[in-house]
Amino acid sequence: MSDGPAGLPRAHGAPVLQASIRQAPEDFIVEEIDAFEASGSGEHLLLTIEKRAINTVFVARRIAQWAGVAETAVGYAGIKDRHALTRQRFTVQLPGREAPALELLAFEDAASGEVLRVLDAARHSRKLPRGALAGNRFVLTLRDVRGERDAIEARLQAIRDCGVPNAFGGQRFGHGGGNIGKALAMFSGRRVRREERSMLLSAARSELFNRVLAARVAAGNWDQGLDGEVWMLHGSRSVFGPQAHDPELDARLAAFDIHPTAPLWGRGELRSQDRALELETAVLDEPVALRLRQGLEAAGLRQERRATRLRVEGLEWSWLDDGVLRLAFALPPGSYATSVLFELGQVSDAAAGDHSPQ
Repeated sequence: MSDGPAGLPRAHGAPVLQASIRQAPEDFIVEEIDAFEASGSGEHLLLTIEKRAINTVFVARRIAQWAGVAETAVGYAGIKDRHALTRQRFTVQLPGREAPALELLAFEDAASGEVLRVLDAARHSRKLPRGALAGNRFVLTLRDVRGERDAIEARLQAIRDCGVPNAFGGQRFGHGGGNIGKALAMFSGRRVRREERSMLLSAARSELFNRVLAARVAAGNWDQGLDGEVWMLHGSRSVFGPQAHDPELDARLAAFDIHPTAPLWGRGELRSQDRALELETAVLDEPVALRLRQGLEAAGLRQERRATRLRVEGLEWSWLDDGVLRLAFALPPGSYATSVLFELGQVSDAAAGDHSPQ
């Protein structure tokens, strides 16, 4: 976690702390923010699961085995870390029959620290699709914190007031960023499995976005509108523009009602114009970027946009001890807690090498 994704510079200045995280799963607590209530009837069972030291795919497989169904009958909105304490929802399709006893699904292994608890179960009308959540709440405990407390709290205040660059986290790119090389090899004809193909397409798209974002952070305009800007409405994927600059746009930007955007690459013309288009084109005409663009277009993806600014909702902090800092905040779907930690400084991950994206 200590390195910025894809060489991204820090938007808020030099590091103000050094610390470590995830010395225990309870140091990284993540809870999904539900986007809807259970319908109360239907052929799916909606389960709220608390898990410790196990990953989402393992839980999905266990649910399938418990219910006696194929893994494809199990749905979940997002992948959650293994080295964490997390709460998330799953659905399992059980047409025309009752579920087995819930206590047969739960387990606890004292030796490994692995825990699975069922917090709630209700009938629902449809399978839970990927991305069907309103966001995630985080409670992170940083340990062995070194740095001046006043500077750390000033940086946290700046993050609360201004947000952070909305980078894709390093998890998206695999160990040592190796997914980009694999994506280039795939685009050159290397055959890969369907699941790996999807992962590599996402990594390639994320790399191009992060390159544009890095250029905007370096130029100091990641949180400002450029001439020809395409805007995204906060809390949605709806975009509008470009349109001529006016004071109303400035007011909406300051209120976090809208955000600047950068491209998620695919087929079609860039929607941006003028200065925004010039910046995006300059960054993405570099040879490796051009190969990634061509591969994504050949794969059939279409042009989309992603906000360059991430609002850190409800950020609060407290000192549990001289060297122990607890952070609590919420983020929208598809964003990364590592983006917040990176703006603080050098945060080493005690569980590095075996974790999944948020």
